[in-house]
Amino acid sequence: MESAATALVFRDATDADVDTLVALIESAYRGDSSRAGWTTEADILEGQRTDPEGVLEVIKSPDSRLLTVEREGRVVACCQLEHRGAHAYFGMFAVSPALQGAGLGKVVIAEAERLARETWDATEMHMTVITVREDLIAWYERRGYRRTGKTTPFPYGDERFGIPQRDDLEFELLVKELKDTELA
Repeated sequence: MESAATALVFRDATDADVDTLVALIESAYRGDSSRAGWTTEADILEGQRTDPEGVLEVIKSPDSRLLTVEREGRVVACCQLEHRGAHAYFGMFAVSPALQGAGLGKVVIAEAERLARETWDATEMHMTVITVREDLIAWYERRGYRRTGKTTPFPYGDERFGIPQRDDLEFELLVKELKDTELA
């Protein structure tokens, strides 16, 4: 795990990062480039994963931060953290497909959890994952997240979130208590 964390720089995204972050997020989830990593959604969703407006909205929101991760001056990962009272929301998580599977995601999520706890005194981290993404849900479960069974419908018809290739998509809420994160 130390090698994955070697020379990483964590910082909040700025307006100047928008195009780079959109490209990173798209490359991790959509199209043929996403197939280089294991987080691809190319078989269940086509179209965009996000857009410049969506990324800028997170950067500008007073209750959010878009954590940007650099290695050797290159953006290699990102995630959204949003303060929602006693808990924080984790989203817009992307790791460069070429670097997936080497432990970088574990380092990023651990830092996000630490920041949510220390910055906002958050006691839980919440996220939503498309329920058919069993491999991804299993990865989060290995990080201490638990399935809640609480689901919300996928926004069919809103192409800002992609063009579904199947009709059974929904999101499930995953939750992790943050009080013991430093012991994990």
